[in-house]
Amino acid sequence: MSDPVKILEKLMASKEDEHLEFKEAKQNYHFEKLVKYCVALSNERGGKFILGVSDKRPRKVVGSQAFKNLERTKSGLNERLRSRIDAEEITHPDGRVIIFHVPSRPVGMPVQYEGSYWMRSGEDLVPMTPDQLKKIFDEAGPDFSAETCPGASMNDLLPEAVDDFRRRWIKKSGNENLSTLSQYDLLVDAELIMDSELTYAALMLFGKEKSLGKYLANAEIIFEYRYSEAAGPAQQRVEYRQGFFSFYEALWKMINQRNDIQHYQDGLFMVDVPTFNEGAIREALLNAVSHRDYHDAGSIFIRQYQRRIEIISPGGFPPGINVDNILDRQFPRNRRLAETFGKCGLVERAGQGANRIFESCLMEGKPLPDFHGTDDHQVSIILHGQIQDPRFIQFMEEVGKRKLASFSTHDLLVLNLVFRGISVPDYLAQKVPFLIDQGLLERPARKKLILSKEFHEFLGEKGTYTRKKGLDKETKKALLLMHIKNNEREGSRFAEFYQVLTGHSRDQIRYLIRELVLEGKIYKDGNTRAAKWFPERDD
Repeated sequence: MSDPVKILEKLMASKEDEHLEFKEAKQNYHFEKLVKYCVALSNERGGKFILGVSDKRPRKVVGSQAFKNLERTKSGLNERLRSRIDAEEITHPDGRVIIFHVPSRPVGMPVQYEGSYWMRSGEDLVPMTPDQLKKIFDEAGPDFSAETCPGASMNDLLPEAVDDFRRRWIKKSGNENLSTLSQYDLLVDAELIMDSELTYAALMLFGKEKSLGKYLANAEIIFEYRYSEAAGPAQQRVEYRQGFFSFYEALWKMINQRNDIQHYQDGLFMVDVPTFNEGAIREALLNAVSHRDYHDAGSIFIRQYQRRIEIISPGGFPPGINVDNILDRQFPRNRRLAETFGKCGLVERAGQGANRIFESCLMEGKPLPDFHGTDDHQVSIILHGQIQDPRFIQFMEEVGKRKLASFSTHDLLVLNLVFRGISVPDYLAQKVPFLIDQGLLERPARKKLILSKEFHEFLGEKGTYTRKKGLDKETKKALLLMHIKNNEREGSRFAEFYQVLTGHSRDQIRYLIRELVLEGKIYKDGNTRAAKWFPERDD
């Protein structure tokens, strides 16, 4: 049954349950409330949110004028919830109906908005209870980093590493009372000590080398610098088997020692761009530590080359995560670690790490992160440092002067693809109308997307824009008429028109010729393949 009206009528006859919600919304509907309902439906394993229909049975279509620009609404929902929510309009005889299709949350990962995990309770929206949240979290199995380590004590931790965490937590939270706590009480408050025992997260973050060797030897990061692809020992190799807070600054300094500066000309000025973006490298490292599988005996490897860095962590992507949805979904395999990084500001916001990595690559004109080495047993991310095209950096800077704060990572990905002449994949297509509306993209008739005229002019490519934009209809007709007039004596055959308008189909040319005939500018002599066209004589 593919008729949208019949599908709607079947939904209207259904019972309103945790997967279905109806609202009249005759004139309008508050966007923030729409967001919360979508969160609630996602937390309840997905469903449909329908506007323009009464919510009591027997239901009737009342029509809704809410969210006239549905593409903009979809873009706003997807940006806030980091989930692909689709929406459609159905033209019912009794009025306009909008259906939002809300996907299920990832396994073991509830969705939150404005600090709460929303669910429905009758006609109201309420935060989930701790018991309900625990049930969802338990779907993915226990959090290894939150488990306690038998036998470990405060003597196994580096006091200076704990103090570094304290300083960062105070700075992030503004809570000066944390400075008065003992290290033990600080870790209790951070949920890194549970039932008077150290968690594995505490060891990973603050542990001494000998203690990690005793309790969790695979919690190490191995750094290598390699000058070339040649096999053999690395030019430098350092093994970090100690609490993360005791060495993460030293690790970045080591990478930064060989962080070459690349230069490009921007008008009268020379612009410097580091090969390796500090924010992107730190985010990739934090992701590796937070999401690796600590049941796997392997270590995290960082391999630095002159123009790229590879970070390889044991265990494949967490459940429900893949290369295609890595920007939309989050699933910290070691939640206690991820929460600790969030508390002290090492990560700005949950689920934003991959977005920041992608955005830094886009803004610096570098290749996107490469995950091709990823499989069921490891996650491999390669960050290339070579600037591909300085013009894209200039383009992104100009975009930034406008409204960069309102652009999502997906928007920047679309701009990057169009800039490079690559087709926009289906999962990003919903971003195109917004970018066209912002004056950044254009879609010439029956042609691929192109950057707008304004930005071709900014890049100094007015001629390129004209070529990509193509000729307008009147110009094409003028070219055909010129050809026909130039061959007035012998007439023009249809096959010649393909040479005048290269790349045009028979139907496109026939349409233009038909218009010239109707306008009384040309006429046709003959009806076979030998027919010719002549210009009408001016009386």
